[in-house]
Amino acid sequence: MARAGASVPPPGNGAAPVPRNANAAGSGPLSRTGDEFGAEPEGSLSELRQKLRTQRRLRLITLTTLAALVLLVLPAFFGIRAVSSDPVFASLDALSVPSWAAQKTKDNGSGSRWCLIDCRFRERVTDSERPFKETTEAYTKALKAAGWTQWKVVDCPESPVKAEEGTYTCWKRDEFTLDLAIGLPGCALDQLALDAYPAAGTEAAEAGEGAPEKCEGSTVSIKVRNEIADDRGKTDKKPGPVGVTPEPVLDENDPLLQQPTPEAS
Repeated sequence: MARAGASVPPPGNGAAPVPRNANAAGSGPLSRTGDEFGAEPEGSLSELRQKLRTQRRLRLITLTTLAALVLLVLPAFFGIRAVSSDPVFASLDALSVPSWAAQKTKDNGSGSRWCLIDCRFRERVTDSERPFKETTEAYTKALKAAGWTQWKVVDCPESPVKAEEGTYTCWKRDEFTLDLAIGLPGCALDQLALDAYPAAGTEAAEAGEGAPEKCEGSTVSIKVRNEIADDRGKTDKKPGPVGVTPEPVLDENDPLLQQPTPEAS
């Protein structure tokens, strides 16, 4: 009879039982396999490194794309937007004039905003539904409210404007000058050019022939220049030679101008 606690071999086999803590190589009870410590095979580590390298490449590509977008695309976009939208015309749009004083607006511009070769010249032509005196009051009030100061200078206007035909004033603000000309509407000028009004006392005048159609309103012309390109009111501090330089007067007693006396042969 076996004693209590003794190891009993299985029937039909004389081999001793394998201890539970022994490994397959029989290295003893302190030996542990790699799987038992949670270590991964070499193939799994290689895949993990590959995934990390791929993620780093994706982050690098993303950062490079964002940098290119910020440094190249956005400046180009805002540069094109700035060139296409002239801030001077935008400031004219912001003038607080009534809607009846700005109808059928047309803008034209030429030259460079940075004064490369030629400074930029801007012109706006618009129609007003009311006479030029009332229109002048509306634009004068709007320009003063926007910070413009009336500029009384020689050659403003270059040609005198009749009081019954319109008004002409000049203005300054920051680095710009502005010419504001408000006159008769285009239909009135066309009628005068075509001599639409028959002479008084003629049969056509008495019969009412050639009577013009209803022509009301006024025409507004605004011209804006850079102050450095506007020569009005400037004096030349270093003028050049004035007048015609006289021809030099030769001295008649100069011996070089006297012909030698021929000697007697």
